[in-house]
Amino acid sequence: MNATDRLAPLPALPEHQAQALAAHSAQQWREAIVPALVHYIGIPAKSPLFDADWAQHGHLERVVTDAAAWAESRGVSGLRLEVVRLPGRTPVIFFEVPATRAGSHDTVVFYGHLDKQPEFNGWRNDLGPWTPKIDDGKLYGRGGADDGYALYAAITAIQAVDHQGLPRPRCVGLIETCEESGSFDLPAYLEALQGRLGEVSLVVCLDSGAGNYDQLWLTTSLRGNITGTLKVEILTEGIHSGDASGLVPSSFRILRQVLDRLEDAKTGQLLPDSFHCQVPADRVEQARATAAILGDEVWKRMPWVCGADGAMALPTTTDPVEGLLNRTWRPTLSVTGVDGFPDVRNAGNVLRPFTAFKLSLRTPPLVSGHEAAVTLKTLLEDNAPYNARVTFAPDGRAGAWGATGWNAPPVAPWLDSALGAASQAHFGAPVGYIGQGGTIPLMNLLQEGFPAAQMMVCGVLGPKSNAHGPNEFLHLAYAEKLTAAVAQVLAAHP
Repeated sequence: MNATDRLAPLPALPEHQAQALAAHSAQQWREAIVPALVHYIGIPAKSPLFDADWAQHGHLERVVTDAAAWAESRGVSGLRLEVVRLPGRTPVIFFEVPATRAGSHDTVVFYGHLDKQPEFNGWRNDLGPWTPKIDDGKLYGRGGADDGYALYAAITAIQAVDHQGLPRPRCVGLIETCEESGSFDLPAYLEALQGRLGEVSLVVCLDSGAGNYDQLWLTTSLRGNITGTLKVEILTEGIHSGDASGLVPSSFRILRQVLDRLEDAKTGQLLPDSFHCQVPADRVEQARATAAILGDEVWKRMPWVCGADGAMALPTTTDPVEGLLNRTWRPTLSVTGVDGFPDVRNAGNVLRPFTAFKLSLRTPPLVSGHEAAVTLKTLLEDNAPYNARVTFAPDGRAGAWGATGWNAPPVAPWLDSALGAASQAHFGAPVGYIGQGGTIPLMNLLQEGFPAAQMMVCGVLGPKSNAHGPNEFLHLAYAEKLTAAVAQVLAAHP
């Protein structure tokens, strides 16, 4: 088989086989996956960044052990699974299933993670982060959609293809437990497992989102992310504000001045040019096509508050195209946590000695995360106002600050054809293409290691699913269809 033949699409899967994949997926979700995820959601397996004593608490170990046992119980022929534990690092599940297509030397890598974000507040009275509940076809609770379902869906997709007797390439799975902390343990595992990955021709990443629940969505780009703590100290202890204010500068005011170096407070635009990149023309065109599908839902899907006059709060733009580009290709700053502030009910007349903000800076897909983090640290710390002590401590291990974003390679004809057929078969609508504003560090690492591989980055995080926030849910019907679509693409691998 020459290279041209190898990239050519296979004949479309007959309708009865597509329906059989859908039926298998639906049955497995309802009988086996949902019960497993209900159990998983009840475990507070927070990522190491949010649980420094994760090893002692044992929650990550428990969800890994449970997921591994579930996978091994499914009866997938030839499955070999191992929980890999490097010293001092979070565990990883690695599984492999041999090819059933004669002469195939390709490998498909499935990726997901089992670690979770912290609780956050604002959950509905009848819900909670560790209290799974199914309501109106949605499974609520932390981590089910982001993305504890990934291993379960991957094993089910492989199983569905095999049950239909459809040939497929070798499959391996890489399920980590450090993703929500920036995947700082993942490079060591990729190095350790490199010889076992094989000739990777397709990566199926199940940690992304969807523009709606009506079609299959392929993620075309991901932003990078820099997180860390900015701290401003001016006193060694708090002082009565009547005695000190006017003489001692407020640590909060100093922090505002420091942030003004980074962000235009009126527009939200990040000021350093090095944090920006040119948006590729094809991504602009894809944003226009996606905006035509989603329209004002690009911004109306957010839970906007109403002001005192009853008018709804407004987004930075109501132009759907600009909204999509703002959240996927332009850098933004968010303050996600604070320290140094007493609760309002306990706030006396004291000038506080320090103010600390947890920062989350999203960078465009083509900007180096580590280089941006180094630039950010220098920008915030140099020439501190009033000679205050200003420090920015990026998260992650030394020498690996910041996660770099990702821009997908061109979609090969076979994958384009397979995605379109799978979306029509299981959703009755064409495939959609959308950039995502979140970060999956593995994608950039794998693209560097396997530059010829195709990337199927997708997921269940559609409108209002609210990963990381309150009331996170997994849309069960969409997850069933997505699993069947992944199975169909796997069967179409040439």
